[in-house]
Amino acid sequence: MQVTVKNVFVVGLDEHNLEILRRTPTGQHCNFHQLLNLEELQIGEVDIEALLAKAERIMDDFDGSVDAIVGYWDFPVTLFVPILCSRRGLPSSSLESFVKCEHKYWSRLEQSEVIDEYPPFSLVELTDEEPSPPEAPAYPMWLKPVKSASSELAYRVDDDEGFHEAVAMLREGIDRIGRPFEQILEMVDLPPEIASVGGRTCLAEGALHGVQAAVEGYVYKGEVVVYGALDSVDYPGSPVFLKHQYPSGLPDHVARWMADVATRVIERVGMDNSTFSVEFFYDPVEEGLNLLEVNTRHSQSHAELFELVDGVANHERMLRLGFGQDPALNEGARGEYAVAAEWYYRRFENGVATRVPTPEEVTALEEDLGGVTIEIVPQRGERLSDMSAQDSYSFELAKITIGAEDETELRAKYERCVEELRFEFDEVDEPKDKLTH
Repeated sequence: MQVTVKNVFVVGLDEHNLEILRRTPTGQHCNFHQLLNLEELQIGEVDIEALLAKAERIMDDFDGSVDAIVGYWDFPVTLFVPILCSRRGLPSSSLESFVKCEHKYWSRLEQSEVIDEYPPFSLVELTDEEPSPPEAPAYPMWLKPVKSASSELAYRVDDDEGFHEAVAMLREGIDRIGRPFEQILEMVDLPPEIASVGGRTCLAEGALHGVQAAVEGYVYKGEVVVYGALDSVDYPGSPVFLKHQYPSGLPDHVARWMADVATRVIERVGMDNSTFSVEFFYDPVEEGLNLLEVNTRHSQSHAELFELVDGVANHERMLRLGFGQDPALNEGARGEYAVAAEWYYRRFENGVATRVPTPEEVTALEEDLGGVTIEIVPQRGERLSDMSAQDSYSFELAKITIGAEDETELRAKYERCVEELRFEFDEVDEPKDKLTH
């Protein structure tokens, strides 16, 4: 039986994910086309209208059918997909449902209508001459823009001094994403309480504690399905991720609790024909659960974890939804490993990378260990503070994806990678541009 090859346009397509997409059952019968590149999508302050117009021209000039439009990066990719799909009559969720999740204040308001598992929150107006710390939440709290990406400009503050320092840094950097986000907001019929807030306001949220975890799922024809739970582990004494691990080691009743909360929120915002992930903090001492964030972004960082454990990357579900097909997979699917994790090897001081591991060194280590994929982030000669999409506390040196038979082997493979990946840096004589923790 002859299979028709379909054309899939991927907003921000990169080589690493292209390889994963081609390995999926559906992807084996697709031609993938890059729709805008990562540099123009993520570097500096982007012009939403200009990029959307360019994307339209690329597809208009394509000599063939446009069968699906998908994406797996953060803003603005997450919002380009529903906009472009809507214009071409392709399956996707509505732009409004995505904005309800991505505007952090609007998202909290929606959550408060259907769940109790969320932290105290309030707005902080950066336009005020000297914003005062809110009465609630109390310290410690997090200050973050109502729209950010990859935890950019998110700061934990423990006192008034930290609050005002964070406000100053937010004022300095909020326009990079805030102004383009406001271009998107103009495309949505906003309720008055959101229209008055805009995209360049700050949100204060009570600091959460406990074990971080997430559930991943999709909505197909109005039905919400949660198909996996993962653990997110921070560096000791730091608020940044050390690893994401699948499957979660939390008790089954906690996984069901997270799935139930996520389902109610996703139904509330009206998401459909899309993947999602929802992040939580679970406190095993007080048996408490709090929703941290709803992600409309398809989790490309989890793709290989599902592939290693379940045998099929979650990109398969994204592709099927892009074609309007049922994304449910065979329940008996199994991969080569029992557990998998994506580790984030980081440096917590600025510097200039004078040496990074060579492609040959990376390949040799991957082949020697098995079940390991390594992505080096900085380039030789690059100042770490010039890298894009970094959090407020650290700089990524490498992303290391590992499959293993158990936790012990998982840790051993990671430590071997850290030991053999040779980085060298020149220190920079400048004040730290990231808040200490």
